[in-house]
Amino acid sequence: MLTTVQDWPGRVGFWHVGVPPSGPMDDLSFRLGNRALGNAEGAAGLECTLGGPALRFEREVRVCVTGAPAPVTVDGVPVPQWRTVRVPAGGVLDVGPVTGPGMRTYILFEGGLELPEYLGSTATFTLGGFGGGTGAALRAADRLPLDTATGTVTSGVPTDDRPMLSHRWELAVTEGPHGAPEFFTRNDIDTIVATDYQVHFNSDRTGVRLIGPKPQWARTDGGEAGLHPSNIHDTAYSVGALDFTGDTPILLGPDGPSLGGFVCPITVTAADRWKLGQLAPGDTVRFVPVRADRVASPRSLGPARRAGWPFVRSTAGDRDDGILARTDADDTTTVTYRRAGEDGVLVEYGDMTLDLGLRARVHALYEHLRERGEPGITELTSGIRSLQIRFDPDRLPTAKLLALLGDAESLLPPADELVVPSRTVHLPLSWDDPATREAITRYMHGVRADAPWCPWNIEFIRRMNGLSTVSEVFDTVFAAEYLVLGLGDVYLGAPVATPTDPRHRLVTTKYNPARTWTPQNAVGIGGAYLCIYGMEGPGGYQFVGRTTQVWQHNTTGDESPWLLRYFDRIRWYPVEADELLHLRAEFAAGRGELRAEDGEFRLSDHRRFLADNATSIEQFRARQQQAFAAERQSWRTAGELAESAV
Repeated sequence: MLTTVQDWPGRVGFWHVGVPPSGPMDDLSFRLGNRALGNAEGAAGLECTLGGPALRFEREVRVCVTGAPAPVTVDGVPVPQWRTVRVPAGGVLDVGPVTGPGMRTYILFEGGLELPEYLGSTATFTLGGFGGGTGAALRAADRLPLDTATGTVTSGVPTDDRPMLSHRWELAVTEGPHGAPEFFTRNDIDTIVATDYQVHFNSDRTGVRLIGPKPQWARTDGGEAGLHPSNIHDTAYSVGALDFTGDTPILLGPDGPSLGGFVCPITVTAADRWKLGQLAPGDTVRFVPVRADRVASPRSLGPARRAGWPFVRSTAGDRDDGILARTDADDTTTVTYRRAGEDGVLVEYGDMTLDLGLRARVHALYEHLRERGEPGITELTSGIRSLQIRFDPDRLPTAKLLALLGDAESLLPPADELVVPSRTVHLPLSWDDPATREAITRYMHGVRADAPWCPWNIEFIRRMNGLSTVSEVFDTVFAAEYLVLGLGDVYLGAPVATPTDPRHRLVTTKYNPARTWTPQNAVGIGGAYLCIYGMEGPGGYQFVGRTTQVWQHNTTGDESPWLLRYFDRIRWYPVEADELLHLRAEFAAGRGELRAEDGEFRLSDHRRFLADNATSIEQFRARQQQAFAAERQSWRTAGELAESAV
């Protein structure tokens, strides 16, 4: 059904620009097969979803097929899984359909596969169109070169090391980053860890959708981040986080988005994330809270990984709501350190408002940590008012990281001193583009037809902001100067940006449930933010149009494939749909030209602008808030919003 080349740990170091790690969804089965063949644990192999391929070998080689049970033959003769088997020159290895339990089977080769790397990995990211040599799933007649074998091949994977597959799963989870009582009620959290969720058929490597109870929520809405209480100012996600996109829970997978605007109350531990790759439609899932300092190590491949247990052994979680610490960053700004899995910390500044001063503070911490180069820190991803830090707890314990972050606060410059390079980038926008209309139609046919934003997102934006006509929406978008605050918001260098002038900040809510398909480079608004979708995939922002590519696949040398940078300023100019198709073809061929002027952004100048225009800004916000409240009341009347506990 879907066979791709993967390696482990995948494509690490590009989370901040929207490149997911990819790699095997069940890393345990993958690494065990490689170890049995004498390979490095991360050597490239194949991941097969629901069923595998038939492979003809030009030379003799030994292979190991692991993961979900499936019929495996060599030249028509059945051979066992989890054992190393010889395939003769000219022989055919055939991996049939998965018989269950489980969802994915892995084929590992003596020596591994020898394929070109993209951003440091051969792992295939099909949505991005790179990795695996072709950027796509395997097709008939594809050729896969084998690397030279160097290790000692064993008889297979020991029985005690093999993971236990089931139709009823328990997943070890840590609390946070966003729990009770700020976002969810206590009853919500109790329900999450006491419910058997069911795996939805609409699941893939980006995320596993679950069917379960609707939260009560601890707040009525997300404020400037959106109308639904699940909406927050965009922040970095963790692989394995339980992401509530509206009322729909989704376990984020290795091809999932790096940045988004939804709350995540719990995170699957790194050692248990292999189970996400084996969750099949109809399976049940139970979340079990565990202590972050007592989780199994993902480095282990043997019994210490606890993968052979049919249950998660735990007395209780940390019972701290995911809050590691909370203190004052300075005289006016608080800082909260939230747990994002046992291997992640989310640093959040200030109140839950859109304040460019908070983004300046995030940037100062980001630059400080980059310059420090702490060996145990593996990823730094900026959000609107937050910085996610991924780290190796074996090299950098959480307590030491928190002490390091506390010391850093005294070393950061005042936010008003922020001066950063800031280009003005001019991009074409096909207003209300046919591709976005198609996405809305697909949503109405495949997800829900009665959503308040259907059948036309732009009319919904008009209504939510109290504008008289959709022409005013057009005028506002094209008059605005959008400041890029984050990259990778829905993949591949996709910017999350907000107008520098608050009078241009159109506020909307996000789709609930999220879309399953969004056209590449669609432009949408969610909360007070604008995003350009870097590629096809899911999404929740309200469409206004479509533009040219923000990720260039055909870069060479030291040139970065991502087009935009932090603190760039985007200005739109209108083009017709046909003209945009021509411009997109030019960019795809490497002939597109970026029109940009150099400059700088000074926070002190921006604050002076806000003070000079405070009266008209407040008038604009008052009208907007009145329309926002009216829309919220209409949702409540229609049963669109659950009654909050507050």
